[in-house]
Amino acid sequence: MTLNPPSASSVQQSAAIDRLVARPLIIAGVVLGLGIGGFFDGIILHQLLQWHHMFSSVETDMTVAGLELNTLGDGLFHLLDYGLTLTGIYLLWRAGRAADRFWSGRVLLGAMLAGFGLFNLVEGVIDHHLLQIHHVRSGPNELLWDLGFLASGVVLFAIGWLLIRAGQKQGDPQAEVR
Repeated sequence: MTLNPPSASSVQQSAAIDRLVARPLIIAGVVLGLGIGGFFDGIILHQLLQWHHMFSSVETDMTVAGLELNTLGDGLFHLLDYGLTLTGIYLLWRAGRAADRFWSGRVLLGAMLAGFGLFNLVEGVIDHHLLQIHHVRSGPNELLWDLGFLASGVVLFAIGWLLIRAGQKQGDPQAEVR
């Protein structure tokens, strides 16, 4: 019996199937990454560094009313992050339960980094540039800080996308269909 090498069309079809079966894992990872990105932003930048509370561009920052407004805004922001994280965990659980689903640590990590990057891009564009309710770090060089935040989103998203692609390649020991 002779073995024939796979045709180009069968390789393309196999790659399309790999992308399709990996979709639940990628979606779960992106949603988890959105939640984790939000928690990182809220905990590190809002609370520990105290650089940009949700409404820090409002001129009530130095008042009790301003503190109350920013505490409420940050709390609602963390509630959203919590909801995204719980949703991501549920989606990951569902992806892992299906016996015929693709499973790869590399793809999951890539999807989480892509979600984290997507968080930085969406939050940065909406809150920093469109609504201007806060900036990464108000004051001198505020635009540079905001652009750096967006750049970090692009870099994280790109690294995540590359990891997803690498994890989906056939023959990857970390990518397998269970």
